[in-house]
Amino acid sequence: MTINRKEFLLSLLLAVTVLFSGCDTANKGTDDPKPEPDTYLVSSDEEASLTKTQLAAQIGQQFPAQYQNLVAVLLKYDVKVYKLVYNTKLPDGTATKASGAILVPTSTTTMPAVPMLSQQHGTILSDTDAPSNFGPNSEAAFGGTLFASIGFIMVCPDYIGYGESKAIPHTYEHRESLATASLDMLRAAKEFVKAKSIKWDNRLFLSGYSEGGFATMSLQKKIEEEFPTEFTLTASSMGAGAYHKSAFMNYIINQKTHGIAAYNRLYLWTMITYNNLYKLNKPMSYYLKEPYATQATQNGYNVTINTSISDIFTDSFKKAVNDGTDTGFLNAIKDNDVYDWKPKTPTYLYHGKSDNLVFFFNTQDAYDAMRKRGATNVEIKPIEGKDHSTAIMDYLLGTYAYFTSIL
Repeated sequence: MTINRKEFLLSLLLAVTVLFSGCDTANKGTDDPKPEPDTYLVSSDEEASLTKTQLAAQIGQQFPAQYQNLVAVLLKYDVKVYKLVYNTKLPDGTATKASGAILVPTSTTTMPAVPMLSQQHGTILSDTDAPSNFGPNSEAAFGGTLFASIGFIMVCPDYIGYGESKAIPHTYEHRESLATASLDMLRAAKEFVKAKSIKWDNRLFLSGYSEGGFATMSLQKKIEEEFPTEFTLTASSMGAGAYHKSAFMNYIINQKTHGIAAYNRLYLWTMITYNNLYKLNKPMSYYLKEPYATQATQNGYNVTINTSISDIFTDSFKKAVNDGTDTGFLNAIKDNDVYDWKPKTPTYLYHGKSDNLVFFFNTQDAYDAMRKRGATNVEIKPIEGKDHSTAIMDYLLGTYAYFTSIL
C-alpha cells in the first residue's frame, strides 16, 4: 500500500493544528506508587537526535514554500529516537527478545509531563521499514518524529519478525503475539522513561491502522481484561482492522472478491501463519489448487494470485470449513476474533465503506457486538466512498481530533 507522502504530511499538519487549538498539557495522571525493577528492558541505544531546526528542514522539504514557516511554528520540542530491546515471549511461550522505537520530546527548558502514544504499525514487507531501524519509510520516521515534537512519547513496537527478532517469521495477523509484543514494549518503555527521568503523565493512548488496527484492538483487549490496573488507558482509535476473522475467512473462501494479487498475498500470509503457529501442519495442497499449492510450498505467501482467492481453494478444504469438520483450522481462526467484547476505554472505530482489502463488515460487526454487550463509549466512524488506502487520511485526522477532544 503506497501513501502519497505530500498528502500524508499535509493531513498531519491539519491534524496537528487541531491538536494544539486549546490543548491542555497539564499533568492529568498519577505517579506509579510501586517502583519495580527492570524486567522487560534489555537495552536502549540512541539512534537519532533531531533539533526543531532539523525537523523543520526535514519536514519542510515535503511542503510547498508557503507552508514551511507554519511547520516550523508547530514543532514544539526536539526529538530523540531510541531503539529499545526488550524481553517478551513467542506464541509457544519461549522467551525471546524483540525491539521497537521510542521517540521522546526533549527541550533545553523544563518540560511538562506528556502523554504516551503506542502506535502499532500496519503491514510492512521489509525489515528496513521496522520502527527500530528508523528507515526513511518507516512509520516511526515518517510522522512519528512530528508527533513526538508536538508532545507525545511515541512507542512503536516492531512486532515479532522484525528488528531484533527478524530471524523469526513474522506472526502476521496473530492476535496473541501482536498483543504480547506490543504490551511488553510498553512495559519496557515504562521502565525506560523512569530510568531516563522522562516526565510521563501516565496517560496512554493507542492507535493503529490495518494490521496495526487489529494489533491495537488485540492490545487494548489484553490490557483491559488481563492487566486492567497496569496502565491508564485514556483513549483508543483504530482503523480498518480485520477484527472478525471468522466472518472474514468465511467470506473470502465462499465469495467472489477482487483479483488484486497484493491483497491476496496478505490473505495467504495469514493462512500460512495460522497453519504454522497452531501446528495444523497441513500441506499447501490441502488448502490450494495447483499451481498455487506448489508455488506456496516453495515461496510461502509470495505467490501471484490474479483472481478471486475463492477460486484457488480446493473443494475439499471448502467443504471441511463449511460443514465444520476442519475443527483445527476453524478454532485457529476463531482464536483470532477480537470483535465481540466490551471495551471500557473510549474507542473510535474508523473504516472505509469501500474497503476491498479488509471488508467494512469487520468494523460494523465489532461495533454491533460491543454495543450489544453494553459498551456505550464505542463509536463507529464509517468513511463513505473510501477504500483501504484512501481512508487513511480521514482516519488520521479523525484520530487526532478525537484525542484532542479529551486531553
